[in-house]
Amino acid sequence: MKVLMFTWEFPPLIAGGLGMACYGMVRALLGLGIKVDLVLPTKELVYFPLREPDDVDKLPAVFLDPKKHTEYISHKFLNIEERLDYIGVTVHPETYLQLGEVQKFVKAIKKEYQRESITQEEREIWEELTAHLMGDEDIFKKVQEYTIRAERFARELDFDLIHAHDWLTYPAGMLAHSISGKPLVVHIHATEYDRAGGPGNPRVHRIERAGMMFADKVIAVSQYTAQMVMSHYRIDTAKISIVHNAFSVSDEYHRTKKRIFKGPTILFLGRITLQKGPDYFLEMASKVHRVHPEAHFIMAGTGDMARELLYKSAAKKLGNKFLFTGFLNRQQVEDILRASDIFVLPSVSEPFGISPLEAMAFGVTAIISKQSGVSEVVNHAFKIDYWDVDLMAETVNHLIENPDLCRKIGLEGMEEVNKIHWNDSAEKIRQIYSSTLSEYLKSNP
Repeated sequence: MKVLMFTWEFPPLIAGGLGMACYGMVRALLGLGIKVDLVLPTKELVYFPLREPDDVDKLPAVFLDPKKHTEYISHKFLNIEERLDYIGVTVHPETYLQLGEVQKFVKAIKKEYQRESITQEEREIWEELTAHLMGDEDIFKKVQEYTIRAERFARELDFDLIHAHDWLTYPAGMLAHSISGKPLVVHIHATEYDRAGGPGNPRVHRIERAGMMFADKVIAVSQYTAQMVMSHYRIDTAKISIVHNAFSVSDEYHRTKKRIFKGPTILFLGRITLQKGPDYFLEMASKVHRVHPEAHFIMAGTGDMARELLYKSAAKKLGNKFLFTGFLNRQQVEDILRASDIFVLPSVSEPFGISPLEAMAFGVTAIISKQSGVSEVVNHAFKIDYWDVDLMAETVNHLIENPDLCRKIGLEGMEEVNKIHWNDSAEKIRQIYSSTLSEYLKSNP
């Protein structure tokens, strides 16, 4: 089986959990013998033919000729941006298109679809999508360019099925489906409702809905997300399958504790945005600080609420007990997890949540939001409503005052996470692929 896969993130292009989820998923799918042609939002028109599990770790090298490959391996880079630029990739894909070019392309595609064998319903959905895809905002221009690139892959590559991840790649998946006639599976990792804490951008919401309506199957990362898809997007329940994310623990991780502070360390690791509940973490920290002034709180990550929370932490007189790290690379993430005792992520709405699994893999005792998909798959973690700051603070105080209990729960969590494998999730995805292809072949003998 050969899959044409569209995703906005994949190492070394990582902005959040999507990149690491796709990495673990694709690696496991390759192990099952499924071939993947991966399309990423890079500078050049390029795709990555992945055939073996180890291929995913060689992605940067495919940009380079053999002579330059050795240079890349030996070269020292100061940061991720330098490394990506060296191999012809940017953290966010560059766009050189003018809006007129996009409109011309869409008009040509619409005309061609009149001759394509897509259903009337699909044509109407695509018409609606193109209306919402228009615009000259940065993110929409990048999605437009990515979608236009999909046309070439859909026409030239040999594949059995299309798999698109999140709204940014749904238009590309829809276009590839319309051109090739091959079945489309869309994966919903986070909805606009999750990101915005409400309806959010109506154009993004409508693109998400169009992608899921157009698709043959929809994969949701949790029961929580599936309910969101059914209630807010009115997607047929028969289309939806639930496949929980997993976390692959690298053999290279050194998970022995290496303290930064003498006192207990409580960590927030994630984007500092409304969705992740960083303001609730700060409120909890303020309450715990009154009881345990020796405790340190670390907020690791970046986001649009960072400056606001910096001012608020100063107003609460937390001083050097509440620290902001900014963006962390993978080695720095590992270091901060090794130094932490308690992990708290009070997400307002979390489709899944990879970072709690990562923290638990390091033996860090986790406190997670009940409003998260990850709460469906772990038992050795405290699950608290994101708004219940008092209970969060009481739980942290209890763990600080009972360090042996904290370590015990952390070790139990580590053992539990070590059993949550991507291989199991990949097998469920393989079965979805197989059933989708079977249905497609029956209707297209």
